[in-house]
Amino acid sequence: MAILGIETSCDETAIAVIDSPNKKVLCEALFSQIDLHNLYGGVVPELAARDHISRLVPLIKNEFEKNDLSFEILDAIAVSKGPGLRGPLLVGNTIANSIAYALKIPVINVHHMEAHLLMPLLDANPPSMPFVSLLVSGGHTLIVKVDEGGRYTIMGETKDDALGEAFDKTAKLLNLGYPGGPEIEKLAKLSQIDRFRFPRPMINSDCLNLSFSGLKTAVLYAVQKLDALSDEDKIEISNSFQNAAVDCIVSKVLKASIQENISDLVVSGGVAANEFLRCSLADAMPSNVKLHFPDLKHCTDNGLMVAHAGLMKIENSEKNYNIEARARWSLEENNNAR
Repeated sequence: MAILGIETSCDETAIAVIDSPNKKVLCEALFSQIDLHNLYGGVVPELAARDHISRLVPLIKNEFEKNDLSFEILDAIAVSKGPGLRGPLLVGNTIANSIAYALKIPVINVHHMEAHLLMPLLDANPPSMPFVSLLVSGGHTLIVKVDEGGRYTIMGETKDDALGEAFDKTAKLLNLGYPGGPEIEKLAKLSQIDRFRFPRPMINSDCLNLSFSGLKTAVLYAVQKLDALSDEDKIEISNSFQNAAVDCIVSKVLKASIQENISDLVVSGGVAANEFLRCSLADAMPSNVKLHFPDLKHCTDNGLMVAHAGLMKIENSEKNYNIEARARWSLEENNNAR
């Protein structure tokens, strides 16, 4: 059983084909729009959608030809239905439904964050359910309990900015370009002191929710107090910001792991590639908790995570070619979807 996965929720045009029962990856490709959006300091939805239109079909055709694959091997097409940017999502969903309609095979609508969450299940040593998942990306920050049977409970989430968004906005204040997360991490490694000691919003609250807008504002005030941003200032601000943001995350995840008495913690999403976050979680978690991270290639949006999620949902799929994109879509609405 082979499934084509299509991912266009933001600024990555990505596809992959996975085959069961051994979950063999038959092909995988991704085109990133970073250079396009770097000119504007962030993703421009209309430009992202137009670029997906011009790149998605050639990407699929080229990968199938390069790997000597036929469309007739496909049993279903999985596509990110949301959450994400509506225009880019519509491009992926329209093309997915068109191909599926022509081949008379089902379309599997995949929740973008669920695809991230399930990615570590592809590993040789996958987590055991129930487990807790930390989902950290440019658009989402969630702490989720994952039970058997595809049931999800959101234990905590950001009340404002996502962690990745806070990284990008802080980088913009420091004139570091887009995407900002990798640049801040790179500069932070050059500092040994927490010079600015930024606030840790909600770190002492009883709940598992997070907040990063106040931290971002503290960075703004620090920048405004400086006569001019020197290279040293950028290094020290990056380090102090990253320390504060990661402290907040680690504190809440540790609290969640103790509360649920879990043995496995899954960390996924684009910010899961951050080395400082990985090391900080590893240092803080109890010795009985095993951490699971996707490989760096699959932390950011990719087609394989969508194809894999589709493979786990194939039994409940049907031939329904309604084109729908959901810019906002709670993960809890996906309970028992597979």
